Amino acid sequence: MTLTGAEIVVRCLQEEGVEYVFGYPGGAVLFIYDELFKQDKVKHVLVRHEQGAAHAADGYSRASDKVGVCLVTSGPGVTNAVTGIATAYMDSIPMVVLTGQVPTHAIGLDAFQEVDTVGITRPCVKHNILVKNVKDLAISIKKAFYLAKTGRPGPVLVDIPKDVTAASCEFEYPESVAMRSYSPVRKGHAGQIKKAAQLLLEAKRPMIYTGGGVVLSDAAPLLAEFVRLLGFPCTSTLMGLGGYPATDPLFLGMLGMHGTYQANMAMQHCDVLLAVGARFDDRVIGNPAHFAQNPRKIIHVDIDPSSISKRVKVDVPIVGHVPDVLLELIKLVQAAPQRPDPTALKAWWAQIELWRSKDCLRYDRASKIIKPQFVIEKLYEVTGGDAFVTSDVGQHQMWAAQFYKFDKPKRWINSGGLGTMGFGLPAAMGVQLANPGATVVCVTGESSIQMCLQELSTCKQYRLPIKIVNLNNKYMGMVRQWQEFFHGNRYSESYMDALPDFVKLAEGYGHRGVLVDKPADVEPALRDAFRRKDELVFMDFVTDPTENVYPMVPGGKGISEMILAEEL
Repeated sequence: MTLTGAEIVVRCLQEEGVEYVFGYPGGAVLFIYDELFKQDKVKHVLVRHEQGAAHAADGYSRASDKVGVCLVTSGPGVTNAVTGIATAYMDSIPMVVLTGQVPTHAIGLDAFQEVDTVGITRPCVKHNILVKNVKDLAISIKKAFYLAKTGRPGPVLVDIPKDVTAASCEFEYPESVAMRSYSPVRKGHAGQIKKAAQLLLEAKRPMIYTGGGVVLSDAAPLLAEFVRLLGFPCTSTLMGLGGYPATDPLFLGMLGMHGTYQANMAMQHCDVLLAVGARFDDRVIGNPAHFAQNPRKIIHVDIDPSSISKRVKVDVPIVGHVPDVLLELIKLVQAAPQRPDPTALKAWWAQIELWRSKDCLRYDRASKIIKPQFVIEKLYEVTGGDAFVTSDVGQHQMWAAQFYKFDKPKRWINSGGLGTMGFGLPAAMGVQLANPGATVVCVTGESSIQMCLQELSTCKQYRLPIKIVNLNNKYMGMVRQWQEFFHGNRYSESYMDALPDFVKLAEGYGHRGVLVDKPADVEPALRDAFRRKDELVFMDFVTDPTENVYPMVPGGKGISEMILAEEL
């Protein structure tokens, strides 16, 4: 069968079972768009900015078991998408990014709308490919999907010159692909797993620390079985929330810079630490030198060998697919004649409960100004904890992580590694399309929402009934908080003194807008919004501009050197 390059692109997407492509047309990809028009298996979602295309594909991937796909044109189309690509890369999200390129004969000649896509994106993709011959197109796309979803997932980019989409060749889509230089390990080393099991069974003050790898690998059920089998305390990174049920008493809450007091203290003072699908990020352990002060045995399970001992030296490295390793650990623990010392474990839990009694997330519930924490608590209550929640980046993100109790994986969708403002709304579009009929909420702030606000137009076109919770404190909240703590209250360029009327803005895009400025109106506004199943509702909550996120570990400090609200 002889097909053009453009036809091959569309056929490859069909073969991969792609349901949605998020994109924006331009000259270099018009042949591909022409072929998309001629078929109906692959649906195209027209975003209003290429950054939105990448974030939407990212959100779609995070909230499903599928690879997100976006399609952008050359030059500014690519550069607009780079922020979204880097966001997915930092959080290990499987995506395939198809980019248009100027014709092969014009590459390197500063042609109209030309950029060195491979060079620009090399640091923020798992792999990228410039296709110079139409005969290489099908195998390149096959490789892209394979690479994106195996091993440590990530975005893979395929750069396609315009003349390649116009050229023709025989088409055959390969059933499988093998790459000599790429063979990710799945099974962990049996000897190392045995060592890990023994250390855990001998632990007096054990701790299980989990990250996004648990969620990405669908290992949540096995993690829950393992934690409950041992009765050990468990904590999670921002990216790992939902990997273990937040309402379970064995869960100590999120750890790290804005983690709970009990999680951070237990992390610092444990004697055996099991890290599963996490990477000892700087926002998680603070200063590595401080973290190393207390001796402990560390077991680290990760699919990516480069993540092990990168920031913290570990004692038992296990490279492998998280579910496979957890399954082996469960079998070994179940078969072992011994059990953890009950007296020591009881004493450890008594210490943890003492830390937990601090109530580190306390805030003024009698306030006559809306407290942002109160909005999130009511959001959790009204949705029954069963919503898909996307967020932007800043204070509102931390409050959502602290106060919305995620019991299921893939319900918390946020930019953890790159910290991308503007992520929330387009990601929510992808989440909604991946889960039609589900409740999808975007928690945002008045600064973040304006980064990709134009996607309200996309929501109107595709009738996406997302609920937007805007915690409006009239500041770039986290910037203001740092300026208060570390820059002598000099609020340099953090005050948003020209905010739009968000209600009118939402209405201008054809949606419903609601202003809420009294605590008593918070719950009624939320309930009314969620009754409107087919409408996008933009709720603008006027919140306390002085409220800060606590606990907080200052930059460069250790994980247990927290600033607590009660100490101020």
